[in-house]
Amino acid sequence: MTIGILKEEGAEKRVALLPESVLFLTKIMISVLVEEHAGENAFAKDADYEAAGAKIVGKSDLFRQADLIIKINPPTDHEITLFREKTIFIAVLNPFFNAAIVHQLASRNITSFSLDVLPRTSRAQSMDILSSMATVAGYKAVLMAASTLPKFFPMFMTAAGTIAPAKLLILGAGVAGLQAIATARKLGAVVEVFDVRAAVKEEVMGLGAKFVEVEGAIDDKSAGGYAVEQTDDFRKKQALAVHDHAIKSDVVICTAQIPGKRAPILLKKETVESMKPGSVIIDLAASTGGNCELTKDNTTYVHQGITIIGNSFFPIDMPTDASKMFGKNVINFLKLMINQKGEFNLNWEDDIVKGTCVTHDKQIVHERVKAVINS
Repeated sequence: MTIGILKEEGAEKRVALLPESVLFLTKIMISVLVEEHAGENAFAKDADYEAAGAKIVGKSDLFRQADLIIKINPPTDHEITLFREKTIFIAVLNPFFNAAIVHQLASRNITSFSLDVLPRTSRAQSMDILSSMATVAGYKAVLMAASTLPKFFPMFMTAAGTIAPAKLLILGAGVAGLQAIATARKLGAVVEVFDVRAAVKEEVMGLGAKFVEVEGAIDDKSAGGYAVEQTDDFRKKQALAVHDHAIKSDVVICTAQIPGKRAPILLKKETVESMKPGSVIIDLAASTGGNCELTKDNTTYVHQGITIIGNSFFPIDMPTDASKMFGKNVINFLKLMINQKGEFNLNWEDDIVKGTCVTHDKQIVHERVKAVINS
């Protein structure tokens, strides 16, 4: 079997597999092709891949020879035209928002797996790229806030007087939110956290932050740890609570998302305009609409003295460790399909394999994806 690793396009600096991950595959007699310069932005040279047993090739040759192709981001239009029929493709397709790509992959008879729809089970944790990348995003968001805010994060007692610590409000206590709490606390900030899921209160408090409670939230355990849509009555209470805490904060970090849907608006325009001049908002949900009403995706700008940073792609700013984490997740996923002898078998009885597959045999086979993009 031959596996191909593609070079990412545009501003993306990560690579799906670093040489250390490639070494695992070549040791079990898997042939690995790597597109030339695929790892250069993650500081992995072509020579490093060759030392791990891979062969460096051009894009066209990779598509012509590989049985299974791995990439982080969805395929480009040009790449879709290069796929051979029945090729297996693993990536982060973001299928709920990329209906055209999903339909194209199906029409070309590509068996595609989207790692962002991996079932949220304990068995799948070692393959959970969303959690891995959220860890990076939460960490980088706090560092960005600290470098942008015109104030110190920690409290200082100096000869010139005492400087109060910065106050952070974090919206959403998923993996990104929890990592943001941990990083902000290490930098000495005072942190408050809002989340509709009461189950995360203990984790939040364990990291040294205050949990902002709003009564009446719907907490659906079947949602796999994600937030779910709330009632109108709760959203009114939520908006008031967020407003009251945001206007007292120096930094607001937004992380709340609902799979397959637009990110919930938690920070209203009037709230932003009531915040202290110089305050910073970092919206990690920017690519799905943002939690802040004024967020512009992939854009940083100042609105009435408030810096608003819409960035869902912080992991590309830490390409080495982000690629390392992503690659380990991918290898763990591949282990469901490849045994220690390098033999390949797609086990459709495996709930993770089945639950991650989006297209197969010219059909969209993921029921939730099919329901969303055909609605």
